[in-house]
Amino acid sequence: MAGKRAVGVGIIGAGVISKTYLENLTSFPDVEVLAIGDIVQDAAKTRAEEFGIGASGGPEAVLEHDGVELVINLTIPAVHAEVASSAIAAGKNVFNEKPLALERVSAKALLDAAEAKGLRVGCAPDTFLGSGLQEARKLIDRGDIGQPLSALTLMQSPGPESWHPNPAFLFQEGAGPLFDIGPYYFTALVQLFGAVESVSAIGSKSREQRVIGSGPKAGETFDVTVPTHISAAAKFSSGQSSQTILSFDSAARRILFEVNGTEGTLAVPDPNRFDGEIKIIRRTDDDWETVATTSELSSRGTGALEMARAIREGRPHRATGAQAYHVLDVMESVSEAALSGDNVKLGSTFERPELLPDDWDPKAETL
Repeated sequence: MAGKRAVGVGIIGAGVISKTYLENLTSFPDVEVLAIGDIVQDAAKTRAEEFGIGASGGPEAVLEHDGVELVINLTIPAVHAEVASSAIAAGKNVFNEKPLALERVSAKALLDAAEAKGLRVGCAPDTFLGSGLQEARKLIDRGDIGQPLSALTLMQSPGPESWHPNPAFLFQEGAGPLFDIGPYYFTALVQLFGAVESVSAIGSKSREQRVIGSGPKAGETFDVTVPTHISAAAKFSSGQSSQTILSFDSAARRILFEVNGTEGTLAVPDPNRFDGEIKIIRRTDDDWETVATTSELSSRGTGALEMARAIREGRPHRATGAQAYHVLDVMESVSEAALSGDNVKLGSTFERPELLPDDWDPKAETL
């Protein structure tokens, strides 16, 4: 039946993360990967051959492909808005890797252009669609810790230069721990509490240069142009608050995400994962209790699949451009607050999507 076939997908950007996306997307019956493009055409060709994709070349191999309805934009953050806008101009829906853009103006222009053409914008992170964060939100919404009051979130590491073969972009505009890791934490927070009203923050940078630790460029130095440690406080429109530390300056590696309520505290799984263990400690208890152990149904690309199904079914998708814009607004506001020392009020909001249905199965053929 017309309108019920698998959704044609094209990928622009054949870098490191494309492998994981392709492993997932080629396993989903409801989408068909038709083309992959990259400004380095040999990289696109290699990925196409690896996964049996029929067309490859430059970005135009995707943008000009008649069968592609949804472009998945896996380019570097600096060109996210430009590439996504090209997809919209070509008449195609687009799903961006995070962040949506580097700043609000280009992100808003992208959303406006899509709305004018009746097209959709989606955006990672889609980890909130994983079993771990979905179950955590379900328990909080159900009242298992009483009325939620606040959250404490933490990501500390020495930084990705020790393992990433080309890490310089992760320490420049559009990245750093705030824009590289922050989307996972702030997306999870707004999924649990709703829109952010205002933020305050402190930022710092430990070194002006860093050294690549692995791969063909090992030993090379690169400049650090953004804060590598951010401490941020957020107030939510619903009344809750959160404290967040994101750091590439710590020898200790720590991940923490806890939501405190009137009756207990819930330990949320790592927001950069799709699964994990959920624990609760109640005011009357001395020890944490494991209340759920969730398994990963799929990983990167889950949001694009959910968006593709929504396109076919004529309903809203969950990893929306509005949510991604709000998270970008949060991060931009945190950056501004760290520079000025002022409390910054946000100008955006969004509507939390519904939880996935209990029988959600990314490997099912539903179209």
